Amino acid sequence: MKDLALHILDLAQNSLRAGARLIEIHLVEEAEKDLFRVTIADDGKGIPAGNLERVLDPFYTTRTTRRVGLGLPLFEAAARRSGGGLTVTSTPGRGTRLEATFQLRNWDRPPLGDMAETILTLIAANPDVDFLYRQKRNGKEFTFDTRQIKAVLEEVPINHPEVIGYLRRELRDNLNEG
Repeated sequence: MKDLALHILDLAQNSLRAGARLIEIHLVEEAEKDLFRVTIADDGKGIPAGNLERVLDPFYTTRTTRRVGLGLPLFEAAARRSGGGLTVTSTPGRGTRLEATFQLRNWDRPPLGDMAETILTLIAANPDVDFLYRQKRNGKEFTFDTRQIKAVLEEVPINHPEVIGYLRRELRDNLNEG
């Protein structure tokens, strides 16, 4: 995958397949430490202890539609290529947490990509799931929480085209700052 936003979309799809009702995506850029961290946490069914050590094996998957699972191995490879790594923790019945680190200025670090469209794609396709997106960059923090948006919308679906258009503008304005 050519950018991190596509990796994040793929990994969020894993969370959705695991029955997650809340998916948290946190991006933290720490220029002074030459560090970029991506955390994805969900409240899905979790990974059984016996399978946890196998999730980074590209020839292991719990999917029945194909015999390989490349999402996590490719994400880990991207992190390692750029001087970082990936940790996966999970508790059956409670969810899974992925944390990848990248050297911020490493020329092998994939670009972030279009996070606004990644978030919107997840919301539009999964209106009953909540997403919490937090990005810290250049001393600024931006938080986007669909639970808050849904509370304001009341009966209007979050994936209504006019709502998606408004959210697109808000995300683009806030994610392009700094």
